[in-house]
Amino acid sequence: MVFKKDLDLQKDWVKLLYKLKELTGKRPADLNSVLFLIGLQELGMGAKSFSKEEKQDIMHIAICKVLSLAGYYELEGLDEDGWPHWKLIKKLPRFDLLEQEKLLKIQILEYFKEEIGW
Repeated sequence: MVFKKDLDLQKDWVKLLYKLKELTGKRPADLNSVLFLIGLQELGMGAKSFSKEEKQDIMHIAICKVLSLAGYYELEGLDEDGWPHWKLIKKLPRFDLLEQEKLLKIQILEYFKEEIGW
């Protein structure tokens, strides 16, 4: 059964995807695409080519950043190359895949509200 708050979350998510399309010229395909954009924003290195491992690290940056807004992670600092490093400060709840995705979407929406001002 789908609850009203789930429908509201989905509506807000779709609105975000269209705002990102207006900004970038392309609608993000999925949650991972949005996380990658956030990771790039937080990394602040602009457009360049990244290795597969760096792309995974960029996704990790995004996940830590959005979950930091809920008190799960804390920024430790930047390394010598300017990459942020995070530490877990509150244990993450045990969620199934759908609940994990929902938590990330909620926190991503919060990120764009708090950090970007949307």
